[in-house]
Amino acid sequence: MNDLHKDYMVINYSGNDKLYVPVDQIDQVQKYVGSEGKAPKLYRLGGSEWKKVKSRVQSSVEDIADDLIQLYAEREASKGHAFSKDTEMQRDFEAAFPYEETEDQLRCIDEIKHDMERERPMDRLLCGDVGYGKTEVAIRAAFKAVMDNKQVAVLVPTTILAQQHFETFQERFQEFGVNVGLLSRFRTPKQQKETLDKLKKG
Repeated sequence: MNDLHKDYMVINYSGNDKLYVPVDQIDQVQKYVGSEGKAPKLYRLGGSEWKKVKSRVQSSVEDIADDLIQLYAEREASKGHAFSKDTEMQRDFEAAFPYEETEDQLRCIDEIKHDMERERPMDRLLCGDVGYGKTEVAIRAAFKAVMDNKQVAVLVPTTILAQQHFETFQERFQEFGVNVGLLSRFRTPKQQKETLDKLKKG
């Protein structure tokens, strides 16, 4: 028994406190996710300060949960715009897609259209890896909205992505008389004003 060796992960705490976790229990340890470039604050092992922080966070989470419950109750009771069923032009637009849709794409498109055609405000999050066709799903939903005389805004996190989506939307919409504009920090105030004026005119 004395010759038995075991591997451990060492976790350092404030005040030189250390916790040794056996590698066969390493699944109990989770990676810290925080602000990029900002080191996490260390606490003493078993100290009261960490308990206070956890208590404050739990209270905040409960407040957020209460707010979300109220928000969703209000959304359930509210009435939104029910978009029209697909038109012949919608079908022509979708037929112009130069690639074959995946099964997941078609399912997502159908589900989103179904949501749009209901009076209840849509509440849907579409997730997928890069290259899995999310943009085309968004384009078809945008076209459906435009066909009901609604204006559509697509928000993206980077200027490069804004340019890429602008070019994609422009290419897909150009045969159908739909105005597409680009706003980003790389556009001058004059260019931004011209784009907004163009979009206002429809």
